[in-house]
Amino acid sequence: MTTDTIETNVNLFKIDQKLDRLVKDIELLNYLNPLNIEQEKKRFFTSKFSENPLFKYRKLKFDPYRMQRLFFNQRVEQIEDEEIRNLYEDIIYEYSGLIQCIESIGQGKRFYYNSLKVFGTPKEKDVQNARFILHFANEEGLDEMIPRFTADEAEAYFRAFAQQYDFKFNIRQSTNISAAAMVLNASETLVLKKNHKFSENQLKVLANHEIGVHVVTTFNGKAQPLKIFSNGFVSNTETQEGLAVLSEYMTGCLTMKRMKELAYRVIAADSLIKGYDFRSTFDLLFSQYKLDRESAWQITLRAHRGGGFTKDFVYLTGLKKIYDALERGEDYKLLLTGKVTYEYLPMIKKLIDAGLASPPAYSSISFKENLNKNKKLDFILHNLK
Repeated sequence: MTTDTIETNVNLFKIDQKLDRLVKDIELLNYLNPLNIEQEKKRFFTSKFSENPLFKYRKLKFDPYRMQRLFFNQRVEQIEDEEIRNLYEDIIYEYSGLIQCIESIGQGKRFYYNSLKVFGTPKEKDVQNARFILHFANEEGLDEMIPRFTADEAEAYFRAFAQQYDFKFNIRQSTNISAAAMVLNASETLVLKKNHKFSENQLKVLANHEIGVHVVTTFNGKAQPLKIFSNGFVSNTETQEGLAVLSEYMTGCLTMKRMKELAYRVIAADSLIKGYDFRSTFDLLFSQYKLDRESAWQITLRAHRGGGFTKDFVYLTGLKKIYDALERGEDYKLLLTGKVTYEYLPMIKKLIDAGLASPPAYSSISFKENLNKNKKLDFILHNLK
């Protein structure tokens, strides 16, 4: 990027840097995962699934009202290019919505409605897609599907996998996360669930999903001159999770069991808008869909944390969107430039052409070639609505 580019866009960079300083405290997942998951899981199972969990959450490290005011104090009208100005206006509204989500964690319906504003809820076609997937049988008797690796062994596996990349990130273990693994963007950290047992295939899935996409886009975003690539475009979750699951597909480790997991997440997210409480969603998955109790707990927890978190349905919609782009021969690799959104591809190209962004600094080994040999998966993905 040239000095002339910076001087010509001085107001843009000032606003971008101010937003970057503000957004550091609002990593939603850092606040959303309950602090007492294991205690409440034990109590829920002991009650024979009759008593709703009572989750506790981290205290906020910022003043939400003051943070909102500082976001909306940004003089975006000083950004000369109208399209870029509109992008920043939309991003400020997105950050505002995330602050409202964080502020209302643990407040039941208030959090749920804020979650709806940011992430939406499954449409009827999404629920139909989920039910379509659930008609197919799982793979049978695969040794690599048996959970047998500890979190320490998983950590060693991920450290070895990461040696293929020219960047360093942190790995730590925690009992206070709802997923088997997650990436914290701001601290460049891969967090593993301490008491989880990983199968061989799950290690491959998480390595490509978390490191091959989420960590890669973290470092690519931080290498960009504009910090919005690191902090996130509007509605980037669907694209990022779609890419991450596509990486599983491309590396040949996406299974029917995993596809069904994504489908059950849609069913659980849909149960929220129907007014289901934790017990009812768990009963839906455990009694009606015959899911084992550990999986039913895990998916229900993800959907009900905070008071009703609808994000999980976008894994499937995002996968379909990016898979279709792959089928059309589109160059989706620019989606690795940071925490960006598929719908903003023309904007990303415009920013690169203007010298305000650059192609991805790091490529992902997950997308080197298509190693999927499961024709059933192609049939399903091709026929999702």
